[in-house]
Amino acid sequence: MSCGYELCGKIKNLTPYAPMEGEYRIRLDANESCFAPDEALRAEFADCAAKAAYNRYPDPYAVELCRAFAEYYGLPESSVTAGNGSDELISIICGTLLQKGEKLLTFAPDFSMYRFYAELYELEPVVLEKDASLTIPVDKAIAFINENNIAAVIFSNPCNPTSIGLSRDDVRRLVSSVRALVVLDEAYMDFWDQSFLPEVQQHDNLIILKTCSKAIGMAAVRLGFAVAKPTLTIALRAAKSPYNVNSISQAIGACALSKKAYLDARRDELVRLTGILYERMCGLAEKFPVLEKVYPTCTNFVFVKTAAAREIYSRLFDYSIAVRNFGEYLRISVPAPDQMEELFAALADILVEMEGKA
Repeated sequence: MSCGYELCGKIKNLTPYAPMEGEYRIRLDANESCFAPDEALRAEFADCAAKAAYNRYPDPYAVELCRAFAEYYGLPESSVTAGNGSDELISIICGTLLQKGEKLLTFAPDFSMYRFYAELYELEPVVLEKDASLTIPVDKAIAFINENNIAAVIFSNPCNPTSIGLSRDDVRRLVSSVRALVVLDEAYMDFWDQSFLPEVQQHDNLIILKTCSKAIGMAAVRLGFAVAKPTLTIALRAAKSPYNVNSISQAIGACALSKKAYLDARRDELVRLTGILYERMCGLAEKFPVLEKVYPTCTNFVFVKTAAAREIYSRLFDYSIAVRNFGEYLRISVPAPDQMEELFAALADILVEMEGKA
């Protein structure tokens, strides 16, 4: 017999993150690397999985994994906390470093999961619109944070979904000018040269998030990292669940991060291909004015403004190509070279047909 249980208010109307569903021949919707690990590296991963102690809990502090990450980025191991993807770390920060009712500032547009976790943990999400160029207005943000009792601010740099980055100087100015906790999500910074990681030890109010899901090409193993000074690192390690990163992901992640030359070469190739994607999209925009603007990119994707975004997005499904639609914008991840040709052939067909109907 039912007792009339109802969900509590904070979860009843919560809208979940909606990743794309379905099978598509070409997936350009999630900003993953278009390169899978080569056969030699996959064989090493298989050996890591075979050696795992399946009857034992994983290392609670992921020591070998954090050491490999620290060595890859030239950081002290003591500053690193491993997470089950950056999402878990964002959740921990919102749920434990902030208290119910405190204000968390995000920017628009930016990664939607920041507000999701703020609402889930009963924070007060506050949104500041970016300027017309889709850039964070740094001076305005500093004044807003200091004048409105903001407890924390979180943003991606370079930004997902806009592909636009904030310079190291601007980040430094923001972090050093506010009392709030600053959570800097550098998921895409491997594709740019403005990382703030070298300065993380100089700021008491800073956490930098990193991921293995983009340039490192390891989205399947769900590995994220938080980098901060000791006070924040100790707090994060205490707040996370004891065995949050499984043994197989730890071993495979440590193995992958030890291959610096290999990973750097793959990253450089992704940067090269993204440049080609950007230039070809600009060329397409010159030919078809319906593509109003292609934004400069320092990521592994391009962001395009067009009133026809929804139609183009839907029509690409006919070619079994998936991209992301954000209102009047399209976000297109960099494809592998052979898929690049298929993407532009499909886009040309669609745009020619649309032009004929105009």
